[in-house]
Amino acid sequence: MFANSNALIERLEKLEIETQTFYNPAVHTVEVAKALRGALSGGHSKNLFLKDKKGCFWLIITLEDKAIDLKALRRLIRSAQLSLGKPDKLQEILGILPGAVTPFSIINDKKQLVKVVLDQDLLNFHPLVNTATTQISKKGLLTFIEDCGHKPIILTL
Repeated sequence: MFANSNALIERLEKLEIETQTFYNPAVHTVEVAKALRGALSGGHSKNLFLKDKKGCFWLIITLEDKAIDLKALRRLIRSAQLSLGKPDKLQEILGILPGAVTPFSIINDKKQLVKVVLDQDLLNFHPLVNTATTQISKKGLLTFIEDCGHKPIILTL
């Protein structure tokens, strides 16, 4: 059974991590998210669920406007050739649908199959659904990720 948005918020509260959640219509692209968020401050993310040729899964979290060159990223994170992860694997491993990819989804990665790569200075993420955005401090996000059993790789992408 996968955690949902309510379970995520409860877990963050249990960890005493301060957040603020804003609700919006469903978004599927960065462009739509930009149009709907209004004056919501802080860095907004682009989240990529990737699989490398050796079968390793990666969750890349960066600023929404950064272009990601998968060949350059591969060298930076020392992975095999990267491609987008399949939607069925996204749902099987992280319990979410395409469009709702977020670092919070690692709450569902009980087997710790996904390697998490964080860009610097991010604050806003979908709380397991693409109908809301949750603001969280960098320290709070790191606390959450580590509580889920992951050791994130923090890079400048």
